[in-house]
Amino acid sequence: MSKSASRARLAEIIRKRSFGRGEITLASGRKSDFYFNLKPTMLDPEGAALLAELTYEALKDDGLDYVGGLEMGAVPLAGAIAQLSWIKGHPIAAFFVRKKPKEHGARLAVEGLAKGESLNGKRVVIVEDVTTTGGSALKAAEAVRDAGGKIALVFTMVDRDEGAAETFAEAGIPFRSLYKAGEFLKDR
Repeated sequence: MSKSASRARLAEIIRKRSFGRGEITLASGRKSDFYFNLKPTMLDPEGAALLAELTYEALKDDGLDYVGGLEMGAVPLAGAIAQLSWIKGHPIAAFFVRKKPKEHGARLAVEGLAKGESLNGKRVVIVEDVTTTGGSALKAAEAVRDAGGKIALVFTMVDRDEGAAETFAEAGIPFRSLYKAGEFLKDR
């Protein structure tokens, strides 16, 4: 399937499985009359494959070592991208950042690294399912920086266009998205 056909098909899946109308309170605390819950798309076989494919294609030339982000939204994305990167012969390892480190065990903020592995000096992309103001991705970026990683960029599946670009510009972090929310608001 061509990139444009993959992108159109994924948009159909997102519309069907993950986009809705109705008043909702977002993670940022803001109110909205539309929402995206990308989990049903990320966990759908075709949706997961298309998200991984389009994201991998968008990121493959960025010289990345790791892909990850804040739990829960980044976990299925990072895993699917890591798997596809291996199949494509250009492995990008995955990790995730806990919202709150466990109070038992290793008490790690960054999970998924084997003993002896580190983000220190590694180029990392923070992925996110839906971005509003960028706060969640900034939390993940802070944990990665604390672990010595270098943030190459933040990449989101859907940018709600409600301040994230400005947030990341202020933080000096490049930001890109697969889709803008406006693409799903047309004809609705």
